[in-house]
Amino acid sequence: MSDQQSVEAAWRLLAAWLKANAPVSYASLLPRAPEPAIETADAALRQRLGFPLPAELAVLWRICGGVEHQELERDEEGEVGSGAFLPGGVILSPVDALRPRLPDHTGTDWWGGAPVVPWLTGDEAGSESGHWVGDHGVGRWSLDSLIGVGQKVAYPSIAAYLNTVYRTLTDGPADAMSPAVPGVVWGCLIWERHEAPLLDEALRHWAPVHQVTTTI
Repeated sequence: MSDQQSVEAAWRLLAAWLKANAPVSYASLLPRAPEPAIETADAALRQRLGFPLPAELAVLWRICGGVEHQELERDEEGEVGSGAFLPGGVILSPVDALRPRLPDHTGTDWWGGAPVVPWLTGDEAGSESGHWVGDHGVGRWSLDSLIGVGQKVAYPSIAAYLNTVYRTLTDGPADAMSPAVPGVVWGCLIWERHEAPLLDEALRHWAPVHQVTTTI
């Protein structure tokens, strides 16, 4: 199966689960990124860093160009980000993905030339930490610790990451990917920690996902 087929197949499963079980998160999905935006990202990486856009990321952006959090009337405290349905947070758009990766105004590449691109972030600004992707796999990054970034692979591909999310949602165990476990609140898939929860008011309405009936 090609990179394109693998990502498309994994995405179909995950999107179908969201549509059936977390419809507000599903509504947060943006359509495919404009082709010029993808081409611009590829050109910027080639010209300024000497490597192309990872093929899998281009495939993902041609399916989903990022997310847009939906307004939730019941979320008076603003705790729930409907687009943060992955354990790693939100999918970055092409523009947001390149912002922390390209050299700064001094020409310094703080990533040490690693041929990887941020694509997923748990930091809403998308500039502090998250997951990177390269042609050799997916791993974590943080601006606080960029030494050796791109070397430690957590998943062999974006498709493998998405498939692991889907298996965690459907088969478990709930903590297969991180200490945070999946649950649904107000139609949103949100990953929460039992020992140190991030949600406050919304936590009273959050239900562990393995108590949710899945229909695909």
